[in-house]
This record gives sequence, C-alpha cells and structure tokens, in this order.
Amino acid sequence: MRLFLSTYVNKVDRKGRVSVPAPFRTVLSGQNSSGILTFRSFKHNALDCSGLDRVQEMAAQLDTIPEFSEEYENLAALFADMKTLPLDSEGRIILPEDLLQFVGITDSVAFVGQGKNFQIWEPAAQEAHQEARRQSARASGFTLPTSRPVAPIVGATP
Repeated sequence: MRLFLSTYVNKVDRKGRVSVPAPFRTVLSGQNSSGILTFRSFKHNALDCSGLDRVQEMAAQLDTIPEFSEEYENLAALFADMKTLPLDSEGRIILPEDLLQFVGITDSVAFVGQGKNFQIWEPAAQEAHQEARRQSARASGFTLPTSRPVAPIVGATP
C-alpha cells in the first residue's frame, strides 16, 4: 500500500486552483481516484482528504455500527459533508470558496501526509499544530507501539 507522506506547501491562484503534490497524485491514482474526496475536519480547521479506496473502507466501517446509534450518525455526517475535487490535466484541484474560508486559506495550502489519508491546512496553522503535537508527544513520553514482541538481544546482560 502506498502512503501519503511528508508536507508540501503550494500556492493557490486567484481562481482557487492549487497543484496537488506529485507524490500524492501517485497515491491517488493507485487508489482508483481521479480526484480527491474531502470533508471538513471535525477536530481542526483543516480538510480531511483521501482517495476512493479509503472512503470505501470508511463506508464498510460504517456498516458495522448499529444504524440508528449516535456513533453511526456522527460517521454518516462525514459522507453528507464530503465533496469530490477532480484533478485537472495539470494535476490541480479547485478549492471551493466555502472550504477556503473554513480552513482560512488565502494564498498557500499545506498538504499534510497522514499515511492512508492527508489533510489540507493553512500553512502557518499547520506549523503551529505540528509543533504543539511534537511538544505534547515529548512531554507525555509518547513512543510508537510495537506490532510484535521484541526479541531479546543475544549476549545482552539484564
């Protein structure tokens, strides 16, 4: 599986067009997407974005939740808010005015890789958020969980 990695900052033109980073376009094409599926983040002034394969995974997860539950309603709201932003022949998308305003974007966009998906931020807000996350992780002693037991090192003394 290809992943959305790194952060790229690109300019937005006066028509609201912005070039999607080439590595992100490559991942999207591998997900059977000719564009970006996006919705307003519930947690941040950012857009959550992915390709069609990831949205289909989310829909499958929705099917596992009791249909009239609060959790179902919350997740279903993502689909109601979702927009498709097609890629043009030059690899650009047009960000609609309502999304530009929600994120606070004026002249630049930060594309922020998050593995299976990515986010679109106003660059200064993203930098502040990223620094706050680093400080929080550092202060809490956060480490990545291991996916398998770690074998002892041969010859090491306990």
